[in-house]
Amino acid sequence: MNTPTRRPSAAYRYLFVAGLGLIVGIIATVMVSRAIQARQDPFPDSLMHVMQRQVALLGDAQAQNRCSLADSVPRLQTLRSLSNDMDIAFPDMRDNAQFQQHASGLRATLNTALASPPTDCAAMGTLVEKIKTNCQACHQDFR
Repeated sequence: MNTPTRRPSAAYRYLFVAGLGLIVGIIATVMVSRAIQARQDPFPDSLMHVMQRQVALLGDAQAQNRCSLADSVPRLQTLRSLSNDMDIAFPDMRDNAQFQQHASGLRATLNTALASPPTDCAAMGTLVEKIKTNCQACHQDFR
C-alpha cells in the first residue's frame, strides 16, 4: 500500500510571520510614542512634581513632630522660588485672570509663611493645609 505523503504544515510559517509582525508593531509603537514624547515640554509636569514633593516633605516633617524653623524654612523658600516659574511653565495661562489669581494666592500664602514661619506643629499643619488648598483650587479649575 502506498500511503499518501503528508505535506508539512504551514502553521510554523504563519506563527513566525505573526511573531515578526508583533515585534515590528511593538518597535513602531515605541518609536511613535518617543517621537510624541520628544515634542512635549517636561517643564510644567516637573515643576508640579517638585512643588508637590516639597509640600509632602513639609507634611512629613509635621507628622514626625519636626517642626523647627530649620525644617520648614528651606522647604518654604524652595516653594516660593518655584512659584515664580509658574508663568514660565504655563505660558498659555499667562493672560488668564483666574490662573493669575490662583498663582498670586499661593505666592501670598508662601510670603506670609516666610515672613512669619511656623514654629510649632499645629501652625505647620495649618500652613500645609492652606498650601494644599491653594494648589487644589488651581488644579480643580485647570487640570
